[in-house]
Amino acid sequence: MFASFSLPDVASVSRRTVLGALVVGVGGLVGCLLLSASLVGVGFCIGLGMGIFNFRLIQRSVVKVGQREEENRRRPLALNTMGRLTVISVIALGLLFASFDLGVGVMAGLAIFQALLLVNVARSMLKMGSSGVTGVLGADGSGPGFGDPTDGAATVDATVVDATVVDAIEGPVSPIDDAGEGV
Repeated sequence: MFASFSLPDVASVSRRTVLGALVVGVGGLVGCLLLSASLVGVGFCIGLGMGIFNFRLIQRSVVKVGQREEENRRRPLALNTMGRLTVISVIALGLLFASFDLGVGVMAGLAIFQALLLVNVARSMLKMGSSGVTGVLGADGSGPGFGDPTDGAATVDATVVDATVVDAIEGPVSPIDDAGEGV
C-alpha cells in the first residue's frame, strides 16, 4: 500500500504531525484554561504527548525490525504494538478512573493525535499525484495485491497498528534521527 511512500515522506509526515500536535496542544490547553477546565487541558496535553511518544516508538520499532534478517517480521511488530497499546490503555484508563476530567482529556488528546496523523498521511498520499493515489487505492488494478511489484519500488508489508499504518520495509532501512533526516 505504501510502496511509493519514501523515507522523506515519512519524515515530513512525522514532522507535520508533531508540530500540529504541539500547536493543537497549546491551543487546547489555553481554551480549557479559559473555560475553567484545567484538568481537561492538562489531560489533553498528556494524551497528545503519549501519542507522540507512541509514534516515535513505532518508528524505532519498524527500523529495528526492518534491519533483521528474519523472514517473519510481523510477529515482533505485533508484540511491540500490543505492549505499547497495553501500557497506553492502562495509563489512560487509570487516569480516567482517578480523575474523570483528566482522563477525558487524555482520551481526547490520544484521539486528536491519531486524527492529525491520519490527515497528514492522507495529505502526503494525495501529494503523490493521481498515479500514486490510484495505485494505492487499487482503482486501476495495479495497486498492492494486484500482480507482481516489479517497478523497482521497495516491497512493503503494511501492518495496521492502533490507527497508524506502519510499514515493515523488507530490505535495508536507514534510521531516521530526531530531526527527521536519514543517517
